[in-house]
Amino acid sequence: MSMAKLRFSMIGTLALIIGLSTLFFTFLLGLMGASFISIGIFIVVFNVAQWLFAPYLIDMMYRVKKVSRSEAPELYNVVDRLSRKTGIKTPTLMVSNIPIPNAFAYSSPLTGTRVAVTSELLSTLELEEVEAVIGHELGHLRHRDVQVMMFVSILPALFYYIGYSMLWSSMFSRRDQRGNGGLAALIGVGSILVYWVLTMFSLYLSRLREYYADRHSVSVVEDGARRLSEGLAKIVYSTEKGRRYRPQAQSSSSLKALFISDPDSAGRDLEEMYRTNVITDRALVERYLGRRITTADTIVELFSTHPNMVKRLRALKELA
Repeated sequence: MSMAKLRFSMIGTLALIIGLSTLFFTFLLGLMGASFISIGIFIVVFNVAQWLFAPYLIDMMYRVKKVSRSEAPELYNVVDRLSRKTGIKTPTLMVSNIPIPNAFAYSSPLTGTRVAVTSELLSTLELEEVEAVIGHELGHLRHRDVQVMMFVSILPALFYYIGYSMLWSSMFSRRDQRGNGGLAALIGVGSILVYWVLTMFSLYLSRLREYYADRHSVSVVEDGARRLSEGLAKIVYSTEKGRRYRPQAQSSSSLKALFISDPDSAGRDLEEMYRTNVITDRALVERYLGRRITTADTIVELFSTHPNMVKRLRALKELA
């Protein structure tokens, strides 16, 4: 997918999400009036508060700590150099002490921008591959993906809350022999349906933004397509191998949308390569590229925040 087509797809998907939400908002406003507005304000305030304080929650969940320049001089130099190329202020460098090789970017007005790499990533990848991974995360910051996805996530949450509130209301209305139970149930079912549609569009937008961040890494890192491809393959391989021997690693994926690679799909992504014990960097990538994408893979991808890894590596190969 070309850069222009990728941008058009992201803008189009965002326009569909906003358009569908606005259409149903107008419909609900006519039916519910002030009560709908109060629900909407509550959901918006809750999600904004969650966004503001999320970095503190992430730091606790993933055991994230700030590292000084003296503790990781090479890593600091990489982040500084790529931030200048990206055209953004250098984010705070953090290290997460979890047994999964991964990286993520996050921010809020209270904490500023942050880029975190796990200690497992630093011990698994070569420095050039870590550089490509950081380039991807800086792409998320450059494109304001945290803010965009926070805004997009508010809309499904709003309809989810309205839907279940109306369904419960319809049940009590029938018990009280009120005459508006049928209308409340209809609004509830319609809201849940809109919630699912918006969720699917939001997941699609998230996958597109992963491709976009990959392209950013390639644009700011020398030989970025090769480095990122090998880094991603090694991340998935190590995640699945570590999970077989450290089952507790699975519990660290509750905020997997932040990660550069979805840890929950590592087993599906790498099952064939694990059986054949292919372990060299280039061999891992080539093995991926040779895999056939099944119908099951396509269905699983629809419900994922990240693209299918085979598709992702093929896109990087085209960029190379």
